[in-house]
Amino acid sequence: MAQGERETLLAVQRALSEEQFESLKYLLEGRGVPLGELRAASRPELCRLLLQRFPGQALQLMAELLHHIARHDLVLLHQLPGAQQQETPRSTAGTSGEDMECQLVPPPAATCPHPPACPRRLTEKDLIQIAQKLGKEWQEVGIWCLGLERTRLDQIREDEPHNVVMQRFRMLQEWRWREGEEATASRLLACLAPACVEPELRDLLRSFQRD
Repeated sequence: MAQGERETLLAVQRALSEEQFESLKYLLEGRGVPLGELRAASRPELCRLLLQRFPGQALQLMAELLHHIARHDLVLLHQLPGAQQQETPRSTAGTSGEDMECQLVPPPAATCPHPPACPRRLTEKDLIQIAQKLGKEWQEVGIWCLGLERTRLDQIREDEPHNVVMQRFRMLQEWRWREGEEATASRLLACLAPACVEPELRDLLRSFQRD
């Protein structure tokens, strides 16, 4: 059992919130780890389980699971398998609705050789227009599609108690801040693919792609 591998796994898990840690366990159940072993497992115990059940592949598996819970930042921070690919600029081509947790895998030759062809980052003006078209299920969209935590959404509602559009706008701001330069219309379209949003919203995002 490689000590360095265990330390990396533990550092990654300690950076997760309790909600994200529980989501990680849920995803591991789908990979064949018995729920009985997962339910009460602490972070160190989960490291042990990963190293025992997936020898030589624990870090690769962790990287895949982090994508599913929208913690791509930890993949980059700890240089987990696939981190180099994430640093490659992403193209708007090939985006589909199969990314159930907003995972967007770049095509092999995704580059932006000419600046005008690169997708632009969504502006705050764009976000307010998007917020106006998000429906009443916006909190579910934030949690399941954008990877935000319910506690953060509750805080946003408390900060803007009388303005639902501003609540949605603040949620989109959180997503934009986390995504950085990749907070493009194409990226948001991919994240919203599994959600039942209004057709007008998808049309608006497509219009931003053409800008």
